[in-house]
Amino acid sequence: METIKNFEQLIAHLRERADRKTVAVVWGEDESSQEAIVAALEAGFINAVFVGATEAAKANEELMAYGDHISFVETDDRDDAARKAVALVREGKADILMKGLINTDNLLHAVLNRETGILPKGQILTHLTVSKIPTYHKLLIFGDAAVIPYPTQQQRAEQVRVAVKLCHALGIEEPRLVLNHCSEKVNEKFFPHTVGYADIITAAKEGQYGRCIVEGPLDVKVACCRESALTKGIQSQVAGETDAIIFPDIEAANAFYKTITLFCKADTAGILSGALSPVVLPSRSDSKSCKLYSLAVAAL
Repeated sequence: METIKNFEQLIAHLRERADRKTVAVVWGEDESSQEAIVAALEAGFINAVFVGATEAAKANEELMAYGDHISFVETDDRDDAARKAVALVREGKADILMKGLINTDNLLHAVLNRETGILPKGQILTHLTVSKIPTYHKLLIFGDAAVIPYPTQQQRAEQVRVAVKLCHALGIEEPRLVLNHCSEKVNEKFFPHTVGYADIITAAKEGQYGRCIVEGPLDVKVACCRESALTKGIQSQVAGETDAIIFPDIEAANAFYKTITLFCKADTAGILSGALSPVVLPSRSDSKSCKLYSLAVAAL
């Protein structure tokens, strides 16, 4: 498989693959979600099940032009829609869960329910963002900007695992990952999480995450700019060719996300990983393209 380096190439790959995944859309009455669904239907990589807010979907003529690939589930309210959409995934009737006009907390309550949810025991739910920054030559994956506030060592190791898995799905044979920090020095007193980086790097060398190269701590500039590493005298196999960055906490990852989208006009896609299906969890203000690309990553 050719390495996918941008979202247009990803969409083209899915179109050529012609393998439709079923998306359970929770309360998808907003315009941008419906536009993204239309684009994904046109590209031929999804079928859609609108769970709740069905009248709004049925009134969309563009959407209903693909009626052969759309079905509907009636619900009482948004919480009922979340429960029924999650049930579709649990029963194997949907491959992807997508948030529409419902609060994230309400959707996650259904996803994480111990009895009826879709997070297997012992699994960790974490968020990955796939970004295409105009000044970077390929896709850059990072996490976690949305779910885990301060990852434990176990959670950070799982973030590495799912990031490597996504890189492999994008056709990257030996992904290069960075464990991020504001400097290249381990600091047990002020930044104790950096001490655990060595164990994750060792586990990567032993093949516990599949084929990959993991280094850290490294800052973002060194990770993505080889000249910066050379100037600092840092010997690195990943500098300037980083495929994924695992940030130390949600504050750093979220600030990075907001910075690249506002000031760099980066295109992004975001999914939750770890559940029985990928969960597309856009912000209500996210654009059609962001939601389309998120669906594409989930379908991949």
